[in-house]
Amino acid sequence: MILVGNAVLSDDIKENFFVCDLEACKGACCVEGDAGAPLEDEETKILEEIYPIVKDYITEEGRQAIAEQGVWVIDKDGDKGTPTIGDNRECAYALYDERGILKCGIEQAYIEGKISWKKPISCHLYPIRVTKYDQFDALNYDRWHICDPACQLGQSLKVPLYRFLKDSLIRKYGEAWYEALVAEIEG
Repeated sequence: MILVGNAVLSDDIKENFFVCDLEACKGACCVEGDAGAPLEDEETKILEEIYPIVKDYITEEGRQAIAEQGVWVIDKDGDKGTPTIGDNRECAYALYDERGILKCGIEQAYIEGKISWKKPISCHLYPIRVTKYDQFDALNYDRWHICDPACQLGQSLKVPLYRFLKDSLIRKYGEAWYEALVAEIEG
């Protein structure tokens, strides 16, 4: 285990290689699973504020799911998350590009400068999942077969998971925290 600030990270985060390979997986993490993307409390408020802009970046099915369920939901485990289309299909905020790759409508609005929030931090950090406890956050690598191509690409490029997720880890914990993480791992 690696301890940095109030976060405990599994050794998997330093020992495994990872680089998303959207050509291979087609954005499967936006459609696979048993619920939408986990949301932090403050993110539900952000979604409520930005939805009038983001709705132009998602599919009609996504807009319909949001109209029926809301811009965020309480899932079967009692956690806040994004709504999904149909019976736990793709995230309501997802859209397919011309190559059939799932992308995030929220992120597309961000890229075009329409909003200042990139996407839920759980999506940005994936495949790391954060579990919050009273005194610390536990960061664990969520190993899943749909990401096998990302593991292979990361291995071939020699990019460790913590390096691949640099921007999202900085977004969550700050630049100084990330520098401390790198110092702890690399000495």
